[in-house]
Amino acid sequence: MVIHSDMSMLSVLDYSVNVLNVKHVIVTGHYGCGGIIAAMSNQQFGLIDNWLCHIKDVYRLYADQLDAIKNEKERANKLVEYNVIENVYNLCKTSIVQNAWQNGQELGVHGWVYSLETGIITDMNVSAYDNTNMGKVFKFK
Repeated sequence: MVIHSDMSMLSVLDYSVNVLNVKHVIVTGHYGCGGIIAAMSNQQFGLIDNWLCHIKDVYRLYADQLDAIKNEKERANKLVEYNVIENVYNLCKTSIVQNAWQNGQELGVHGWVYSLETGIITDMNVSAYDNTNMGKVFKFK
């Protein structure tokens, strides 16, 4: 999960991009994710409910498409994919990634989903190497 206020995630990202000069960051989800399944329910799980709200927000964005999927497992797997896509966008919106791009650093952000059953990785085809496709409101100058 790429949550803009998560200082742990931001610290790791900052170190990776600005100290190690990584060239690729991969946001990876996995089919059958318990967090996704929990977020799709109306149950309370405790403190983690606050973290699950980020997944529920992704569900809200894609509710029409997700609600059209009758099979619960297929719906959960599609939410995994949408969640990865949205978290790639979230990562690209960080000042860390945008500053790297603005400074000419070679950096790609990618979204993949891993199948625990088959071992196959599916590329979500949302790779970004600059902020060209980012909404104007999110671009830093």
